[in-house]
Amino acid sequence: MSQPIRLLLIEDEEVLAGVVAETLEMKGFEVMKAYNGVQGLALYRNYKPDVCVVDIMMPKKDGITLVQEIRATDSKTPLLFLTAKGEIQDVIKGFHAGADDYIKKPFSMEELILRIHALLKRTMGPKEQPLHANHLRIGNYVFDFDRQLLQHNNGDQRLSQREAEILKMLADNQNNITARKDILLDLWGDDSFFNSRNLDVYITRLRKYLQLDENIQIINVRARGYKLII
Repeated sequence: MSQPIRLLLIEDEEVLAGVVAETLEMKGFEVMKAYNGVQGLALYRNYKPDVCVVDIMMPKKDGITLVQEIRATDSKTPLLFLTAKGEIQDVIKGFHAGADDYIKKPFSMEELILRIHALLKRTMGPKEQPLHANHLRIGNYVFDFDRQLLQHNNGDQRLSQREAEILKMLADNQNNITARKDILLDLWGDDSFFNSRNLDVYITRLRKYLQLDENIQIINVRARGYKLII
């Protein structure tokens, strides 16, 4: 079974956001909500959505500024603007900021869903379509454990068996500490000094492989282990 489309909805009208999110969830989307531009940017960085629906007029950070900041590091994620005014200048500013489409309020949910699917079909490459069950999404990467392949739009990286095994452990436990001793015992069978140094080498390689997404980090947690942060 394919994974649901992950949608980030950034809308300061909480009642409207709730209605839209509930309807999208009933249609099989996985929805995260933000109520201002600052919260929206933070959720975008942590959530790595497949598509963003962004209101133009918002407190703390307006939608156009938010989209410009997203586009500074991400040229691919589909972005759809909501605009209450419907003025041509709003639309032009939105497209200049990097939006892919817009819809005027009030709108029908049927039209919104059709536009979202059209954007995904138009802007997503084959590697960004819903994942197979044996694939993991790691930031802007897709990790195919069975094939020991780390896929990215800028190129694929073949992993060794041990690299794939370590990355799988970290990815399955992402944003949480994976104990160093657990990795050593599970993969090597003992936590000797020699195996520990080997683990350090593999971690260094994995950091290099993942450097195309600046939001991904593998951090050392002193005397405990590693944490894959996305």
